[in-house]
Amino acid sequence: MAGCVSRVELSVSCRSLLDRDLGSRSDPLCVLLQEVGGGQWAELDRTERIKNCQNPEFCKKLIVDYYFEKVQKLKFGVYDIDNKSFDLNDDDYLGGIECTLGQVVSSSLFTRPLELKQGKPAGKGTITISAEEIKDSRIVYLEIEAQNLDKKDFLGKSDPFLEFYKQSDAGTWQLVYRSEVIKNNLNPCWRKFSVPLQTFCGGDFNKPIKVQCADHDSDGSHDLIGAFETSLTHLQKAGDGSPVEFECIHLEKKQKKKSYKNSGIVRIKSCKIETEYSFLDYVMGGCQINFTVGVDFTGSNGDPKSPDSLHYISPDGINEYLIAIWSVGSVVQDYDTDKLFPAFGFGAQVPPSWQVSHEFALNFNPSNPYCQGIQGIVDAYRQILPQIRLYGPTNFSPIINHVARFAAHSAQQGTASQYFILLIITDGEITDLDQTRQAIVNASKLPMSIIIVGVGAADFKAMEFLDGDNGVLKSLTGEPAARDIVQFVPFRRFKNAPREALSQVVLAEVPKQLVSYYKWRGWPPVKLPETKNM
Repeated sequence: MAGCVSRVELSVSCRSLLDRDLGSRSDPLCVLLQEVGGGQWAELDRTERIKNCQNPEFCKKLIVDYYFEKVQKLKFGVYDIDNKSFDLNDDDYLGGIECTLGQVVSSSLFTRPLELKQGKPAGKGTITISAEEIKDSRIVYLEIEAQNLDKKDFLGKSDPFLEFYKQSDAGTWQLVYRSEVIKNNLNPCWRKFSVPLQTFCGGDFNKPIKVQCADHDSDGSHDLIGAFETSLTHLQKAGDGSPVEFECIHLEKKQKKKSYKNSGIVRIKSCKIETEYSFLDYVMGGCQINFTVGVDFTGSNGDPKSPDSLHYISPDGINEYLIAIWSVGSVVQDYDTDKLFPAFGFGAQVPPSWQVSHEFALNFNPSNPYCQGIQGIVDAYRQILPQIRLYGPTNFSPIINHVARFAAHSAQQGTASQYFILLIITDGEITDLDQTRQAIVNASKLPMSIIIVGVGAADFKAMEFLDGDNGVLKSLTGEPAARDIVQFVPFRRFKNAPREALSQVVLAEVPKQLVSYYKWRGWPPVKLPETKNM
């Protein structure tokens, strides 16, 4: 496996974007894709959406792992977002560029004209990207409120929000954080937020930080209330009930009016710096990743003896189920020392009683369902196929709850020692959607992730619903998932792509999900990395 040299954060801004909205400006968002081989692109990250703005400076940084020895082809796409769906196919394309990460990293500011397609410019639109290596894993946490802000709106008070800028080495100001807007309030209290220390001030505690407080206008023409400059050293004095206060100054007002005092007070209630651990910190610190497979043996797959069945094993010994097991399993097995993987089937009638089972061991040994390595899972799958009858219904919840029991037992130890990945391969016709929603919401509080690979030609609407990308998944009672733990991928997107393309996309979310769980629990790696044990 190629060694990741470092992580890079990309800051993106655009100028002169096309207008796609009638009566107002576009609402742009930038998405970053990386080529994973065979002409397939996988989404790595996306910025926030900025309303009514033709010259956006995106606050959310795009994070990329940088491999020196690989040509990493990137695609930046800018879209006008007019709905809440995660899918960008229904949004207007404002242009994009293709380049390599090497090009971006080797130029201090990388600016290119946006194109709607090769050779067709997107009006006068341009995109500017700057890269910075992430060397520091600490995070700044801030709690801020303000008092007596100037009234800016004719009919109401003000709708204040904050923007933080760091000063670059060249002396320019770069946006590092934008808060939420608090409507109609001159004494706002913003929600607690965090920014990586590197993003916030480049790790330099004395670097100038400019804070602006502005009144939000829906047409994008925000009015400055006031600003001040400080540094992280100064901000750090806040905490333990003694806040640090700054006068918010509007320079033009100050010059015009002798009696001008300030445009309000911004109060830093607390400023803390904590260490953020990475996926590799946890894995190298002794976290084992346990891999379980669940295979869909329901009737909708078709008779395994028939060549049009999804379970039909072709003359060269493969089918989509086997390819999915191989490509995901071959990556995951490196992180598991004993290489023993429990593998289950669901939705079939199983001998000798021919009862329908929703969690039967592929090796027919319920007390020891472990297969030796990925090859062991493949062998068990091939052996069991002729011995069972494909049936139904398609119930996911029993196998999710099965793995969740192990994850819950492990979580009781209170250490970052075991994480569980469940791979479900299915033709997508789910029967127990409500029970599965509840099972996922319960599992979201446990050290586990669920990967669903959809085989065949079904319209996987239910699967996309379970993958919380369109918003937080909720149980039937309305309880939200504690974190997003489901990643769904339709196999047909990778039919002609190299095998590693599927595993790269399928496993892309797992490191984030593992880190998010342990961060939520406040558990450091079992063995702390030397440099971070400060």
